[in-house]
Order: sequence, then structure tokens, then C-alpha cells
Amino acid sequence: SDHGRLAACYSFGSGAGWSGWMSRREALKVRLLWTLVLPPLVAWKGYMAWSLLGMGDDLPLGVYRDWKRWCRHPRYYFDDPAMRHLHQRYAAVRTPCLFATALDDPWAPPRSRDAFVEAYRNAPLETLDLRPDGGPLGHMGYFRAGAEALWDDALRWLRRHPENA
Repeated sequence: SDHGRLAACYSFGSGAGWSGWMSRREALKVRLLWTLVLPPLVAWKGYMAWSLLGMGDDLPLGVYRDWKRWCRHPRYYFDDPAMRHLHQRYAAVRTPCLFATALDDPWAPPRSRDAFVEAYRNAPLETLDLRPDGGPLGHMGYFRAGAEALWDDALRWLRRHPENA
């Protein structure tokens, strides 16, 4: 919560998580996942077993429940009445932020990112739409081999912001 200690923030693939920001096809897949696939899997395992689906790391039950609830809202947890206290905290951020999103990201397209970053209304904000010229990025391609150039760009951007005193 002490964002003033950061000189700058660079984020890859941030988004609101709401299926309404996704393509119709992807939104249908995500809704099926939330309503038909994950509930019995979570009931059986006691946690969100992403690894069994080949979709990432497993998540604790509480994280799954929060994520599922927040993804029902166009502005993620900012639309959750129980999370209203976050509005003031995010509005207090004055740290320069850049939010980069791949144009081929099916889960966090630019509209989703833009809905999420509205909360940083007092921060110097930049958004960057990444065209995946070197192959698909999708939602997690930033963290795969071959994405080094993206990280080099991020480091160059971060280095342009002096440390806060």
C-alpha cells in the first residue's frame, strides 16, 4: 500500500476479468468454465486445480471464490460493494504506470485493461497495445521464452523514471 516508494509501475496483461470484454466465443468458453467445469472440480479437489486443466498454477479456494465473484463485474473488484475501500486507495496512486496488453489476449483485451485502469485516475498513466509480430502472446505470453524483447522495453521504460526520494 506504500506506492509512494515506487518510482514507476509496468504491468503486462492486466484486465478486469469480466467476460463481457471478451469476444463472444471466448466469453462463452469462460462462462462455461465458471459454471460447469470449475464448480465440480473445486468441490472435488477443495481448491482451483488449474494444473489438471493445463491452464496454470493451482489456486487456493478463497482466491478462486474471490476471483469468480470479481469476474462477474465489468470493473472487477472495483464494482464489488465489499471492496469500495479500494477506490480511495487506487485514486491515491501518483506513481507513473504503464499497462501493456497484447492485442491477441483473449482474456484481457485492451477494453478490459482500460476498464481496470480507470481506478488509477490520479496517476500518470500510459497504455500500450502490443502487436504480436513475433508470434502469439495471448494472456500469458509475456512470461514465456521469446518474450525477452518485451521485458527489455519494460526495463527501458522503468529506467526513464527516477527513483522517488
